[in-house]
Order: sequence, then C-alpha cells, then structure tokens
Amino acid sequence: MSDVQAEVMTRDIPVPAVTVETKPFWDAAAEGRFLIKRCTGCGQAHWYPRALCPFCFSDKTVWEESPGEGVIYSYSIMRRSPTGPYGIGYVTLDEGPAVFTNFLGVAPEALSIGQRVKVRFQPTEGGPPVPAFAPV
Repeated sequence: MSDVQAEVMTRDIPVPAVTVETKPFWDAAAEGRFLIKRCTGCGQAHWYPRALCPFCFSDKTVWEESPGEGVIYSYSIMRRSPTGPYGIGYVTLDEGPAVFTNFLGVAPEALSIGQRVKVRFQPTEGGPPVPAFAPV
C-alpha cells in the first residue's frame, strides 16, 4: 500500500442535533439529498439552513435541493488526532453559500484551495448521515 493510500482521511462524526427547524434537511440527508435554503424575498441562498434569511431577515425561505458541488475556499489538516489526520474547512457552493465541513476519503496532501469537491454523506452512529466533501 502506498503512503497516499495509507493516509486517506476518515473520521467518526458525532450524531447531529435534529431540531424541528432542521428536520427536513436531515430527512433529505438520509435519502442522499443535500438541501440548502433560499430566501424568496431577496433571492439569496444560504447555509446553515434556518427559518430566517441571514441577509434580509425575511421568514420567506424555502428548501432547495443542491447538487452539493463547489470549491475549497480554505482548509486545515488536523494531524494530532488519536484516529489519524482529518481535514476541515470551508467549501463555497456553486449556489454561493460557504459551508464549514469535513473532507473525507482523500489524502491530506491531495487537497488544495480552489479544488472542485462534491458532497458525500458520512454515516453517524444512530443518527442521520452528515455532509462531508471529497474531491470530484
């Protein structure tokens, strides 16, 4: 096995807190679909999904399915972990919002700013899967 294969990042992700406001997102995640919110008042897409638009404070927001594709804006590799290295950072979705996320299934050295990535759902123990991103 090569060094790159040996260092593919994996990480156990805790079960997310599911609230009344975020339940549609987690239900879609369980089906393998990635949702974001869009404000019908100002037209802006936003992340983290919430009832009020963070741009204009309108309560006229709707769920929208996203392909979950974008580019790495920033990232950091956490090397001092009992389970091995893992990556976290921001992905700017094609729709505009920035998502703070984990990078999984890739060697730490294979990540780069501006790299195209796509959402992958990471299982959790007893809860819905959470979105993480991997290079396309």
